[in-house]
Amino acid sequence: MARALIGTLLVREREGELLVGRIVETEAYLPHDPASHAFRGETSRNRAMFGHPLHAYVYFVYGANWCLNITSEAHGIGAAALVRACEPVAGLTTMHALRGRTLPDRELARGPGNVCRAFAIGPAFDGADLECDPALWLARGDRPVEIGTSVRIGLTKAAEMPLRFYARGSRSVSGPRALSP
Repeated sequence: MARALIGTLLVREREGELLVGRIVETEAYLPHDPASHAFRGETSRNRAMFGHPLHAYVYFVYGANWCLNITSEAHGIGAAALVRACEPVAGLTTMHALRGRTLPDRELARGPGNVCRAFAIGPAFDGADLECDPALWLARGDRPVEIGTSVRIGLTKAAEMPLRFYARGSRSVSGPRALSP
């Protein structure tokens, strides 16, 4: 699913305004993947990751950042795609305000923590159904993209697995455009 999400729109309704971004970078985390939160089984922290497909799994990392994942397997199987970056499409003024600093548009949602900052995504969305939640959902993207593949970024376990996907040519991609798989 991580690959299929590239080009999909992430939509957030906030105070009557739509914040929209095209997903341009993801990483897959599989059930038996030592780098996955699901590797050691279901816990209260990762419960949403074991939910139905297309639900949000939101967690706090490094004491500083919220991260959005989209569940990708049947209920009871822990797997998800981390949303690493989005290309802003609508609601840019609000995204700039939420980021709290002056940035080029392409950097508003570059990096997993910045996706959550730019879209005001936090723990309240953990477990949200992204097919029908009224405040956070996925919509079909309207442009085909060429998709690149590489190893995931910043891992020590299962670092060699080519499970990072990105829209080639997007200036919003967070990591190096090409890492050797």
